[in-house]
Amino acid sequence: MSNEKQFVKEITPQGEDFSRWYIDVIKKADLMSYSPVRGCIVFKPDSYEIWENIQRELDGRFKETGHRNAYFPMFIPESFFQKEKDHIEGFNPELPWVTEAGGEKLEERLAIRPTSETMVGHMYAEWINSYRDLPLLINQWANVVRWEKRTQPFLRTSEFLWQEGHTAHEDEADARRETMQMLEIYKDFAENFLAIPVIIGQKTPSEKFAGAVDTYSIEAMMKDGKAVQAGTSHYLGTNFAVAFDIKYLDRENQHQFCHTTSWGVSTRLIGALIMVHGDDRGLALPPKVAPTQVIMIPIGPPKTREQVVGRVDELFKELKQAGVRVKVDDRADQTPGWKFNEYEMRGIPVRVELGPRDMENGQVVLVSRISGEKRMVKQEDFVEEVKNMLAEIHQQMYDRAKQFRDDNFTSVDSLDEFKAFLEEKRGFALAGWCGSEACEAQVKEETGATSRNIPFEPVEHKSNCLVCGEASKHTVVFGRAY
Repeated sequence: MSNEKQFVKEITPQGEDFSRWYIDVIKKADLMSYSPVRGCIVFKPDSYEIWENIQRELDGRFKETGHRNAYFPMFIPESFFQKEKDHIEGFNPELPWVTEAGGEKLEERLAIRPTSETMVGHMYAEWINSYRDLPLLINQWANVVRWEKRTQPFLRTSEFLWQEGHTAHEDEADARRETMQMLEIYKDFAENFLAIPVIIGQKTPSEKFAGAVDTYSIEAMMKDGKAVQAGTSHYLGTNFAVAFDIKYLDRENQHQFCHTTSWGVSTRLIGALIMVHGDDRGLALPPKVAPTQVIMIPIGPPKTREQVVGRVDELFKELKQAGVRVKVDDRADQTPGWKFNEYEMRGIPVRVELGPRDMENGQVVLVSRISGEKRMVKQEDFVEEVKNMLAEIHQQMYDRAKQFRDDNFTSVDSLDEFKAFLEEKRGFALAGWCGSEACEAQVKEETGATSRNIPFEPVEHKSNCLVCGEASKHTVVFGRAY
């Protein structure tokens, strides 16, 4: 048995049990702990730092497009939910309620925030008076609670972290521009920061956000072939404006209802990162989001240790100054081999090795977590070569994930064909859909798959519904999902 196999014996192979592999990896990599409350987890420093990196990158993109951060209360009066019928119906099964506080029964139940459209709507009605107040572009970073029956760390928990944007506009055209702009930001972020290829498109009516006119999503494929909805953007029309009386005085001095949007991503992106990029050795983190991008390991016998560690510290400072997130492991109580395996399991993109012979040759060894390539580089080119390898790793990770998705993406013409595909393989299927909710429901009932979205740019346009055979109104991506 290879050293690698011996090391990862505590991690179930993906091909044996993917769900078990996932739990093994997040526990072995020390990403989280289960809390005493059902369905809730504690984010340990590495996973929270991944979230901080996601937050930092997205926050910058939001601010570049004119959005500002605010914070709204997490307690929402029950009467707010009653104002938008579809919204309360959509969220009611997941709502936890506060009925007593300070030893007294509350006059009105308070929901713990599942999302903030109702609270935001109430406040926007106070803040918006004139067209001069528009557009109002606000985002908040917050936690939300949805009392899930079936939970899985990061992907589906009773409490999770997210950002939710809420904007108000003069007219439909401006609100729809906002909706699509944020969807494109999510797509670019997923692919160019997280190295996750996504399918961008519109949700079917049965899958759209409760209270929205239209919902759009980015969908990612995990290594078990299941989908994760990695981000959504909603055009809400005037639904919430009418419910909460969000009006403005237009340029003709007439009162009009605002058109609103909402959009968000959550810490389920951490779960997606693990499932898209991880392998039987453990985590594999894209360089841009990794808490530690480079681990430096000095090698050699005790008699040369001081000199080697001294040079490692100098190179460490050079990387740090160049903005690279780098750490040194110079512990003497663990072997280099143990450290190599440990940091591969933790998904650190680049390993740097420096020993006495490297010192003599004026070189450093760089090792890629993804390809395993060992590259000897001159010490004077060290920083540039590390940056080059980090960029290469990002592209390799994206390309591998996209190739996997392409290899597990099929086109079907009938429900029987789709069922046969799911029995033999895993992944997504492109199919025609007539637009009937009954046909869409039958796909779910017989396969366990749901419509992921109606892609903006399908590789082909399907002519007939996979269920009834009638002419299709849409070409849809179907797949099983988390």
